[in-house]
Amino acid sequence: MERSLTLLPLIMFGISFMALGTVFSTYGIAAKLTHGMVPSAYILALVAMFFTALSYGKMASAYPVAGSAYTYVQKSISPFAGFLVGWSILVDYLLLPMVNYLIFGTFLHAAIPGVPKFIWILGMIILVTFVNVRGVKLATKVNFLINAFSALFIILFCFFSIKYMVTNEGAFSLFTLTPFYQPEAGFSAVIAGASILCFSFLGFDSITTFAEEVKNPTKVLPKAILIITFSGGAIFTLVAYLAQIVYPNYASFSDPDSASYVIIQSVGGSFLASLFIVMISIGCFGSAMVSQASVGRLLYSMGRDGVLPKRIFGFIHPKYKTPFNNLLIVSAISLASLFINMATATSLINFGALLAFTCVNLSVIAHFYLRRKERSITGTIQYLLFPIVGMVSDVWLLCNLASYSLTLGIVWFCIGLVYLMVITKAFKQRPPEIQMDSVENL
Repeated sequence: MERSLTLLPLIMFGISFMALGTVFSTYGIAAKLTHGMVPSAYILALVAMFFTALSYGKMASAYPVAGSAYTYVQKSISPFAGFLVGWSILVDYLLLPMVNYLIFGTFLHAAIPGVPKFIWILGMIILVTFVNVRGVKLATKVNFLINAFSALFIILFCFFSIKYMVTNEGAFSLFTLTPFYQPEAGFSAVIAGASILCFSFLGFDSITTFAEEVKNPTKVLPKAILIITFSGGAIFTLVAYLAQIVYPNYASFSDPDSASYVIIQSVGGSFLASLFIVMISIGCFGSAMVSQASVGRLLYSMGRDGVLPKRIFGFIHPKYKTPFNNLLIVSAISLASLFINMATATSLINFGALLAFTCVNLSVIAHFYLRRKERSITGTIQYLLFPIVGMVSDVWLLCNLASYSLTLGIVWFCIGLVYLMVITKAFKQRPPEIQMDSVENL
């Protein structure tokens, strides 16, 4: 693949995958769970994700190839474990575009009822696939426009919220600890909110799948991962804080899913509410574009290794230098968004992400602390203590998933285990894997 990405475009990809508008779509549910302490829940989620982001940065520097968690675990722990992690995260990446298509179709159909939902979904699938097939250069330009509009909306929301508070409550009302601490609610409420809101940070990990299209990936990837994580956390916390002080009566929301729309309409009227619909739609397009591109590259890495049929999944388009077949396959799978519901689509995503996060933390310990013996005081902190904190945080969040998410995730994992048993002849042979010296320009 062609190395054309630098730091800023890579950050834009991660922000698009993360979708800044997520803070609005999850606010109502989080507000009820946390009893109005959404900013505290975001800070806790950011702390948990920070240690995992550090681990991704370390492993991306050690193995700057397209396989992400799949490659990190494969090379540092075991090719068997690597396949199972790749298999688990695969369903995460495969379903994320579908979720965005569902949200896009739902919002646009609600705004323009005369156009059937399936038309919006099909149109978006075709457009996203076209952009991704043409390569990261075109996708980069589209990303800048998407993120610019999302940033503009968030700035406008902050402006209208501050103006609303100053006009109605006075300037001093902007400074309060109430959104961070509610005496009548325990810390368990914040933990419950963080277990949901940590998924708002999904995106920092996805950019590692672009490693073979990044200039100087060993330095650029770790920087981008941390910038994306902290930028997302800061924006989410600020928006949640303003939403809480503008509309403190979180218990009055009749429908938590539309809580943000009520708040936005209260502070900005129909003008800001209309922009919100546009922002959510554009954000879904950006997230779908990046998530489709990410899974296309993960499939390419597994196909190149030979754990998936190489002729199909290991193919790179000779002109556009993109995993053409994989992008078409992901688009075909995304057609399921025409009849699947949101609950089913999202139930598998969380399981695969947190399992991969846990194993990437473990990979840092295996690669740096055990194999390379980085055991000085600094090395012990970076390569043992920090990954353990990240791993414990991820396992804790994994255990707090809804029972149906765990059940479906385990079923998918078991299917992968059976497939692995078949291709390795009952684990007697090692799974195929690419040799690092065969990847150019590392």
